[in-house]
Amino acid sequence: MARSPRVIGRWIKRQMPKTLFGRSLLIIVLPVAIMQIAVTYVFFDAHWETVTSRLSEGLAGDIAWAVESYRDDPSPAAFAKLSKRAEDSMSLSIALQPGRKLPAAQRDEPVLAQPFLAPIDQSLRRALSERLDQPFWFDTTRYPAYVDIRVAVPGGVMRVLAPRDRAFATQGHIFVLWMTVATILLTTIAILFIRNQVRAIERLANAAEAFGRGGDVQAFKPHGAKEVRRAATAFLDMRARIQRHIDQRTTLLASVSHDLRTPLTRLKLALALAEPSKRNAAMKGDLAEMEHMIDEYLAFARGEGGEAVETVRLRDLLEAVSEGAVRAGAQVKLAADPELTAQVRPNALKRALSNLIMNAAVHGEHVEVAAQVRPQGGVEIVVDDDGPGIAEERYEEAFKAFGRLDEARNQNTKGVGLGLAIARDVARGHGGDIILSRSPLGGLRAVVRLPG
Repeated sequence: MARSPRVIGRWIKRQMPKTLFGRSLLIIVLPVAIMQIAVTYVFFDAHWETVTSRLSEGLAGDIAWAVESYRDDPSPAAFAKLSKRAEDSMSLSIALQPGRKLPAAQRDEPVLAQPFLAPIDQSLRRALSERLDQPFWFDTTRYPAYVDIRVAVPGGVMRVLAPRDRAFATQGHIFVLWMTVATILLTTIAILFIRNQVRAIERLANAAEAFGRGGDVQAFKPHGAKEVRRAATAFLDMRARIQRHIDQRTTLLASVSHDLRTPLTRLKLALALAEPSKRNAAMKGDLAEMEHMIDEYLAFARGEGGEAVETVRLRDLLEAVSEGAVRAGAQVKLAADPELTAQVRPNALKRALSNLIMNAAVHGEHVEVAAQVRPQGGVEIVVDDDGPGIAEERYEEAFKAFGRLDEARNQNTKGVGLGLAIARDVARGHGGDIILSRSPLGGLRAVVRLPG
């Protein structure tokens, strides 16, 4: 029992809107609705019932006067005069029904009308009971515009048809209508204002997401409230700082690469002109490895942030990348819908997939590559191999820059441990990620997930 409030609290929390728009709307609309309901309840409980009670008492007083006047002088002439006076002064239609008796019971009322008319009947019955000593009967539902009241008098029944507005307040529904219209109007205004404020936050979120994927956000400008504009300005400043950092890193690595290539070229030229020997061959191998390392360092630092996003056919891209693995001697099996497309930066994705597929080709003999649509949205590219694989507890370590898992994978003499790091950097630059797992072929499975 002690946990019940917490369970209820968690259930209520799960039912609450998850979006800022929904929560803001709830914060504004819910109090307005509660206020309108409370005001309506107070109106009907206090004002409407009080007015109805006063009207019923007034009508009952007029009917009591008519009955007493008839009893004092039951002659036809006196009754005609009484009926005319009641018609002219009180808007009451009075008729005498000689030899008639009161109905045995109240007429059956529509079920839906009973709850609404119950206070009316109670008020009128109470007023008539206080003013009349004779038996009476009334019906508030037979006629739309009148209340039928009958009183037992000597020799028969006096029937009185009174306008409904003389028995109870008939304008209550107008008040409810105005309250409903006001609620709808206020809610509409609230929705418009909230939507306008939330739209500024959505633009900021979309700009941040686009920048995270490497897209262009040049057209984004701060909008909305002061706090939202401040957050947007901070985002633009952060984007500018990150872009400067990327540009500086790219420029630095490009400069280093350029500066190192000049002496490397001289060394390669010197070795080419030197007499062939085992020592020269070893030095040529070292120079080739140094050149490959410089290329990988530059690729890792530069990325493809400046490349435009395009719609590409994934099968064509995978076929182009797989050719390198085939030339390396691996058997590559490709499965992808020719019509499957994705919004990507082609060169960057091609570099990432090339690293994954070539890595699989180096460590295994059979490689399977598949591209498909994800049920959750977006696409995924799966690369399987039948190599030795990687221990599950070392999956994250494999993505670290310059990391080498020599005991789990064969030594790549030309690599520097940047293949998976570059691939994940590209995938995350697209707003996706790379997941490693055990392959059905027995080796490693790399799943590239890209958003739609």
